[in-house]
Amino acid sequence: MTNFLEAFMLICFGLSWPISLYKNIKAKTAKSMSLQFTLLIITGYISGIIAKIVNESFNYVLLIYILNLLIVSANIVVYFINLNYDKKHELA
Repeated sequence: MTNFLEAFMLICFGLSWPISLYKNIKAKTAKSMSLQFTLLIITGYISGIIAKIVNESFNYVLLIYILNLLIVSANIVVYFINLNYDKKHELA
C-alpha cells in the first residue's frame, strides 16, 4: 500500500511537469523560469531515486521517479534555449 501511495503522490506531482515544459517551450523566454527551483526539484528526485536504490526497492515507483526526473530535466534544456532567445532579443 505504501508503494501505491508514494506512486500516486509522484504521479499527481509529476503531472505538472509536462504542462510546465509545454508552457516554457511556447513562451520562448527564460524570464518566468527559475533555474534554482528546477535544480532543487531535480535534487529531490535524485534523492528519491538513491533512496530506492539503497533500500533495494526496485519497483514501479522507481520508474516514476526516473520519468519525472527526465521531464524536469527537459525543463533545464528549455531554460537554456530560452535564455539564448532572450539574449538574441536584447541584442536586436
